[in-house]
Parts: sequence; C-alpha cells; structure tokens
Amino acid sequence: MYCKVLDDQLQAYDDAMDSFLDRKTAIVTGGARGIGLAVVERLLQAGAKVAFCARSQSSVDSALKQLKHLSSGDKVFGAAADVRSTGNVEEFMNQVRQTYGAPDILVNNAGIGTFKAVGDFSPAEWEELMGTNLTGVFNFCRAVLPEFRRNPAGGQIVNISSLAGKNAFAGGAVYNASKFGLNGFTEALMLDYRQENIRVSLIAPGSVDTDFSPRSSGTGSTSWKIAPEDVAEAVLGVLHMPARTLVSLVELRPSKPKK
Repeated sequence: MYCKVLDDQLQAYDDAMDSFLDRKTAIVTGGARGIGLAVVERLLQAGAKVAFCARSQSSVDSALKQLKHLSSGDKVFGAAADVRSTGNVEEFMNQVRQTYGAPDILVNNAGIGTFKAVGDFSPAEWEELMGTNLTGVFNFCRAVLPEFRRNPAGGQIVNISSLAGKNAFAGGAVYNASKFGLNGFTEALMLDYRQENIRVSLIAPGSVDTDFSPRSSGTGSTSWKIAPEDVAEAVLGVLHMPARTLVSLVELRPSKPKK
C-alpha cells in the first residue's frame, strides 16, 4: 500500500513537472547543442514554447530536426544570432515577439572556451570569448528586462556559468575572467530586480560531457562527467520553485570525479 501511494505521488510530481510551463515562452541562447539543446528539450517537455538561437543557421537547422519528436513545430522556433551583436539580438527578439509574444523566461547558455596562457591569447580571441560569455548575457538581459518589468508576473533569468567562475586554473585566465564576471553580474542583477518579481539564478556546473572545448576532448570514458540533461534538470528545478522563493545559486559537481 505504501509503495503504491509513493508511486502515485511520484507520478503526480512527474506530471506536474511536465506541464507547469504551459503558456510560458522561454528563450535559450546557444540552444543548438550540448547543454543548450538539452535545456530546450526539457523546457518543451514541460510545456513551454521555446525560442533558441545559435551562431550558425546550419546548427539551428540540425537542432530543429532533432527536436521534431517533441514538437510539431508550433512550439519551437530557432534562428541564427550572434549574442555579441546588439543588432542580431534585437532582430532575434523581434522574431520571438512576432512568433510567441513577450517572453517569460531567459536562459543564457551561449558560451565558448579557449584555454591557454594569457601571453598566447590574441586581442581578437579575448574579444570573442569575453563577448560571447559575458557581453552576450548583458545583451539578452537588457533585451528582456523591459517586458519582464511590465509583466505583473515578472520573469525569470537563468545564467549558465561554471565552477570556473570561482576556481581559477592554469591556462584558464581569460575563461576564468569571463565566468568570474558572469557570477558577479548575475548576483548584482538579482539584487537590482528581485523586488519587481524578476528572479535571477546562476547555475554553475563542473565537468560536463560535451564537446565544448579542447579540454573536453581525448580518449577514455566520460561516464563520470555531468550529463547535459542533468544541467537541464537543474534549470527546470529552479524554474519550478514557488514565486515566493528564489534559488540564487546552484552548483553541480560530478559525484565521483576522475582521479
């Protein structure tokens, strides 16, 4: 009897998690692969309409094909946009508004990783990494905030950072700088707008099993790493909290990191 009651409770929870974003519109940057694609999939499963961007149209088209099993097409929209470009961001946002109306959720996931000593970095590489990992977040937050502030229900912003935002490592100075900056930006953003029903959260994963950077390549098993779907589940958990509660920081680590 106890097991049946528990099973019923778990099923009810699963059903709630798979529908609680009905009538919500979410934006995901860098949504064509890795963590971003997993987040798009999970948001669709939870009932949201999702608009995502990636830098190339070919990446967007490939992701849309993978998402066909979750949506007939009316609940997912993808377009190429460079998060570093305010013009690209404005054009993408206009497309989202025309397709779904005002957004309710923003997940800033777009990011790149280049890992080498500072002396080996070119100014162009610095601009690309900082522009993608930090300026891109600013561009999208600035784009959605006016609508979130006008909405009595507010809105939610989830920024995907990294444990590299608090743990420096050799060869990671520029990447560390972008993530340390993102962490500080996110915390201050949360303080700026929490009284206007805008909840801002930071998710900081450790090693995730994606092709994100050269540090992720190599031989051997990667089963010890966090899966992109695990990060997506954390995003959903943050969004599912009652409006009275703000989850400001989630840190994710592999349970058994490689020795």
